[in-house]
Amino acid sequence: MRFPLPLLALALMSAASAQAKEGWTLVIHGGAGVLERGAMTPERDRETRAGLTRALEAGAAILDKGGSSLDAVEAAVKMLEDDPNFNAGRGAVFTYEGKNELDAAIMDGRDRKAGSVAGITHTRNPISLARKVMETSPHVFLAGDGANAFARDSGLEQVDPSYFRTEERFEQLQKLKSRGANYFDVDLKYGTVGAVARDTKGHVAAATSTGGLTGKRWGRIGDAPVIGAGTYADDRACAVSTTGAGEFYIREGVAHEICARMRFLKEGPKAAADAVQAETKALGGDGGVIVVAADGTPAWSFNTPGMYRGQLRSGGKPIVGIYGDEE
Repeated sequence: MRFPLPLLALALMSAASAQAKEGWTLVIHGGAGVLERGAMTPERDRETRAGLTRALEAGAAILDKGGSSLDAVEAAVKMLEDDPNFNAGRGAVFTYEGKNELDAAIMDGRDRKAGSVAGITHTRNPISLARKVMETSPHVFLAGDGANAFARDSGLEQVDPSYFRTEERFEQLQKLKSRGANYFDVDLKYGTVGAVARDTKGHVAAATSTGGLTGKRWGRIGDAPVIGAGTYADDRACAVSTTGAGEFYIREGVAHEICARMRFLKEGPKAAADAVQAETKALGGDGGVIVVAADGTPAWSFNTPGMYRGQLRSGGKPIVGIYGDEE
């Protein structure tokens, strides 16, 4: 049976759309910064790649069964929060006063509901607390003692603050202080972790979690938990999670800017991410972003020597990278 050309084109477009709808995409990051081969031991290289792969597999297990993008990004980020090789949850960096203060955010692209927390000190997985804020409170953003109380009231697993401590992170703080530095990340690494996903129903979601900067002071909060700066999701465009110099990413509104360029200028995720990264760099901020478009197209962009990153699409194999020369 022959179709007139216009009808054939419509049939092909419909088939392509249906095929895209069935697929899923997951992209993750584990921080950006001065990540160079010469400074990375073979053991640390293997450990971080293994951690990224486990996070991809955790999210993929949900997506491959038709689960939601929201469940997938939470699962992936929880895996990274539990891994001491990353600056989120266990393994978070220390404030100038020698404490671990954790921030996180999550956003659902279906209705743009969001939840954020900052200054968390006892909740094992801050990303799950951010989701509780989104789903069971009338608010978007909770911080400090109030957020900790909400976590206890919500029945989330609480741990002694010593759970988050690793000797490597504590030594980084001592190194900073020995140099007479003040509220500055001595290793030039932005250790935020994050995940973005598009599920088989075509919905996107984003999640981000961090311990902040080594030696941060005065209750400093970076971009990770700020909706529109470090985390954003909108089914009409994309989902974004960032990792970088938080003050500049807040000023640029990086995550929302990328989605806006995609929605209104019809740019692809890579082009939009590169453009916003360039604007942020012009302000003085560096770092990286991960993006998944509404059609499932993945992208990342970073202007640092490296970024812990990974992606996995339905029917594919995990791809992970650390250094700038890996694709």
